[in-house]
Amino acid sequence: MPHRTIRIAAAAVAALGLLTACGGGGKTGGGDTPSQAPASSSATGGGSGPKVPAALPTQDLLGDNPCKVLTDAETSDFGLVVPGEKTTEPLSGCEWRSSGNGQNSIGMRVAPKLTPNGISDIYDQKARQAYFEPVSIDGYPGVLADTQDGRPSGTCTLWLGVTDKVAISIIPAIGAGPNKSNPCGLAQKFGNAVVKHLKGAA
Repeated sequence: MPHRTIRIAAAAVAALGLLTACGGGGKTGGGDTPSQAPASSSATGGGSGPKVPAALPTQDLLGDNPCKVLTDAETSDFGLVVPGEKTTEPLSGCEWRSSGNGQNSIGMRVAPKLTPNGISDIYDQKARQAYFEPVSIDGYPGVLADTQDGRPSGTCTLWLGVTDKVAISIIPAIGAGPNKSNPCGLAQKFGNAVVKHLKGAA
C-alpha cells in the first residue's frame, strides 16, 4: 500500500509542477504554492482549450468531501474500496484504493486556483508534456497529458474540464492486473463515470 500511495503522490506532484512551473521558467520549487495561477493562462485570457458544453455542478468537487463525486455503488462498480479517502496534499481531491489489489488505486485532484481557465491551462502548456492526447469524456473536453510518462508502469493522467474554470485530474496507479497495460483507458472510463454522476446532480 505505501508503494501505491507514493505513486499517486508522485503523479500529483508532477501535475502540480506542470501548473506552477510555467510562470518563471526556473526549476526551483520552493517559491511555488498551490495558490499561484499559471502565468500563461493569465496572459491568454481564456486559454486555447475547448469549452465545455455545459458547466457541471462543482459543489462536491470543491466542497468538504470531493469523494462524493461517485456514489458508494458507483465506486464499488470499479472494484474500489468505499469510501474514498480525502486528500489535501499536494492537491485537494480523493483517492480510492482497489478492493482486490493493494498495488492499485485511482486518484482525483482538483486545483481551481491553479487552473483558473480550466482545461485551457493544460492546452496552453502542451509543449511541456511528455504526452498530450485530446479525448472526449461523455461530451466533455479531456486530455491525456503529463510532464512525465508513467504509462509503461501503469500510471496515466487525464485532465477533464467540468466547467470552463475548473479542471480535474484523474490518475490511475496500477501496479498489477490487466489495467496496468492500459491505465489511460481506465482513467477515461473513470472520468466518464464522474461526468455522468455530475450530470445527474445538475
